[in-house]
Amino acid sequence: MHEEPGLADAAQLFKVLGNESRLRLLRLVGQEPRTVGALVEVAAMSQPLVSQHLRTLRQAGLVAAQRSGREVVYSLADRHVEHVVDDALAHVQEPVARGATPNDGEHS
Repeated sequence: MHEEPGLADAAQLFKVLGNESRLRLLRLVGQEPRTVGALVEVAAMSQPLVSQHLRTLRQAGLVAAQRSGREVVYSLADRHVEHVVDDALAHVQEPVARGATPNDGEHS
């Protein structure tokens, strides 16, 4: 079987994105760069959990970290990821994705 280039890496990306908390953190740093403390507050998660998810996101190349004095500020490393997350959210909110037929609610 001939494997398509990048398919394994894309599958690994979806594994990292397959966690609701990590998706929430990506959305938050996509809105504006934030420190761990700010993410803990707005995401309502513990500091160790936020740090663990950020480490995973950094290792996957999805967030960048920049030191600002004593704090580290996290931001999206790549806007493509923001589009993937936005598209996934749009997809699951479409009527077809929720089990409706394509013409439910539409009039011809």
